Amino acid sequence: MRVLVAEDERVLADTMAEGLRRLSMAVDVVYDGDSALERLGVNRYDVAVLDRDMPGHTGDEVCRWITGSGADTRVLLLTAAAGIRDRVEGLGLGADDYLTKPFAFAELVARLQALSRRSGPALPPVLEQDGMVLDVARHTATRDGRVLSLSPKEFAVLHVLMRAGGRVVSAEDLLEQAWDEHADPFTNTVRMTVMTLRRKLGDPPVIQTVPRTGYRLGR
Repeated sequence: MRVLVAEDERVLADTMAEGLRRLSMAVDVVYDGDSALERLGVNRYDVAVLDRDMPGHTGDEVCRWITGSGADTRVLLLTAAAGIRDRVEGLGLGADDYLTKPFAFAELVARLQALSRRSGPALPPVLEQDGMVLDVARHTATRDGRVLSLSPKEFAVLHVLMRAGGRVVSAEDLLEQAWDEHADPFTNTVRMTVMTLRRKLGDPPVIQTVPRTGYRLGR
């Protein structure tokens, strides 16, 4: 999942991003609405977390831009206003969900995962293929009953490949979906992550390299 966090409370924004990255999400962070619009114009996000009261363009204005652009990015609005009228108003802007501050991090994660499932074809919360079981909500992975100790990026890459359902995924698509905007597209980080993931998955090999194209799951 790739997430944009747009929140002017820097400590809150950075704390959210750090926690989400530990759960294998690719997270970009901005602290004002103008920067949020800039990122949205360049990158594709599954979910945008928008503070309604950001400086520059407000979260409401950014939300209107997303819905008006036809992008499939889901929107989660954050605000300190907890009244029913405020929530109805926020959802009326085209937001997909609404979360009032303060909030529990576990609830934020659950809402993001639910919104991500809406951003594409419906997928079960637990993915299974070739003896592998990936539980996204619990952030666990096994193969043939053996628990896999995966890094956040390895988990994210496996998630992208399993979501593809056997289709080839290019290195560029893996970089876009599993890394944030600070990833260097000219490094071999994708190849190295796939290599360590292959080793941890064990035999028989299940990740195939398709020359000059990308990677796919399947024996």
